[in-house]
Amino acid sequence: MAKSETALIVGAGPGLSASLARRFASEDVAVAIAARNTDKLADLVAETGARPYACDASDPSAVAGLFRSVTADLGEPDIVVYNASNRVRGPITDLDPEAVLTAIKISCFGGFLVAQQAAKQMVPRGNGAIFLTGASAGVKGYPNSSTFAMGKFGLRGLAQSLARELHPQNVHVGHFVIDGGIRRDDDPRGDRGADGLLDPDSIAETYYNFWRQPRDSWAWEIELRPWVEKF
Repeated sequence: MAKSETALIVGAGPGLSASLARRFASEDVAVAIAARNTDKLADLVAETGARPYACDASDPSAVAGLFRSVTADLGEPDIVVYNASNRVRGPITDLDPEAVLTAIKISCFGGFLVAQQAAKQMVPRGNGAIFLTGASAGVKGYPNSSTFAMGKFGLRGLAQSLARELHPQNVHVGHFVIDGGIRRDDDPRGDRGADGLLDPDSIAETYYNFWRQPRDSWAWEIELRPWVEKF
């Protein structure tokens, strides 16, 4: 019997990560979900059968331990998705440097740590996929959002570099520019209209199809936005 595929989602929560877990599970992919606080994942675990893991994505030893645990429990991940991010809003003259450092470590450095551990498994075996979730802030810096821009620009640079390095080694790297708000349950932003927000299930469908791209036609990046979103 062939080994079932395994997906690891880091930075799991109730939005996109939950939709990804459901989409992967619907294809009989074994799912591992990691977050600082796993208590919030109880409902998702019950719904999808995913295995939860506590992990601080900005801590090198914690990320290495996460991969050891997932590998021991489910096997080496075939696809790893990094969704964690953090932002500190405000004018640069008011920002707390320690809060900024923490945000950048989560948004960018954590992506490096997770990608590094994934690559250490995928490169030797000659296959795998590493997907990093970006934002419009990764291609356009907004006022009073310098921290988020630094983190997301760095994450995009990481993805572009890794795609050039790892695609020739049969490891698919993808960067996803989410340009717009993602709809939440009981979302108060109804004034944007029926298509004013991205449906997380629709985003998850794109991630899944991106994963299944034939390797003679791999993409490394895609931008997703509602058709009514200005860009």
